[in-house]
Amino acid sequence: MTSRDTGRWVIPKGWPMTGKCAHEVAAQEALEEAGVRGVVEKETLGAYSYSKVLRDGVQVVCKVQVYALEVSDIAKNFKEKGERTIEWVSFDEAAGRVREPELRGLLLAFKRVMTERLASPGAKQVPEAKQISAAKQISAK
Repeated sequence: MTSRDTGRWVIPKGWPMTGKCAHEVAAQEALEEAGVRGVVEKETLGAYSYSKVLRDGVQVVCKVQVYALEVSDIAKNFKEKGERTIEWVSFDEAAGRVREPELRGLLLAFKRVMTERLASPGAKQVPEAKQISAAKQISAK
């Protein structure tokens, strides 16, 4: 999906929320920003950092913890519908679209994990669509 402000390709992510674990924030942001629901993994896939300029012009470094979400439902209406471009693309295409090298690496590493899972002898079926979502932390720069 694209960001609302710059139109660059990103994954859903949000600020920490009181009373919610990071993986729960990631699932909520996936619903609000991309309209997808599902089961989020509690273990992080990894993390990446990027610089964000806030509305007041202050620049902060955001550390983003990334989680996988197995999509079970796509909402017809959601909070940010119409504010972003959302497309389902391959891992390789997604990796080519994002600007952050660390996020690109996480997408490609996740592709390898999913490929290995599907190739394992115990794999019963192809899983439903997976999406990556994230929760972020900030530190002033």
